[in-house]
Amino acid sequence: MSKKLSSPYTEDWLPVTGISNGMIICNDKQKVTGVKIAPRNIFILDEQAQDNVLISLKNFYNMLDFEFWLVVADRPTDISVYMSQLQLLYNDTQSPAIRKVIMQDIDKGNTFVNNNIVDTEYYILFKDTKEDVLQKRVRLMINGLAGCGLNASQVSNEDLRVILENFLNGGKTTEFGTVMPL
Repeated sequence: MSKKLSSPYTEDWLPVTGISNGMIICNDKQKVTGVKIAPRNIFILDEQAQDNVLISLKNFYNMLDFEFWLVVADRPTDISVYMSQLQLLYNDTQSPAIRKVIMQDIDKGNTFVNNNIVDTEYYILFKDTKEDVLQKRVRLMINGLAGCGLNASQVSNEDLRVILENFLNGGKTTEFGTVMPL
């Protein structure tokens, strides 16, 4: 007989106890961590360079001898600081021609803000019970991806929250019912 869940909040039935030190800690003592890969448009490279990156990635993935997940997540883009700087620049500028160019940038920025523009982020996640194994895999991933011409770093607590929020809330940012920071 299936167990009926009485809580309306996802975090109450999700097998996650918390997020800390760049890891999701699960109820069964498993920890999930990984790397965040900086986006790179390889399609602006010449055809040979594109092939080299793709072959390197194929070889990299084939050498991994553990389960992993490729995850793509959207994160809201915050350009509020940039918009504030543009407004200050506009207020301090006297030249009508320069003010017109700055106003065009402000209008373009407002278009981004009003249309909920997001940054797409790329991750490779994996799990284990032993932190030393996880750290070894993180180093392996960072070095292996560097060999493919890609920059990667270990996921942060905030990265993991964004990933969970994307999956649990359909990519919509909410202030309720999500995994809370420790």
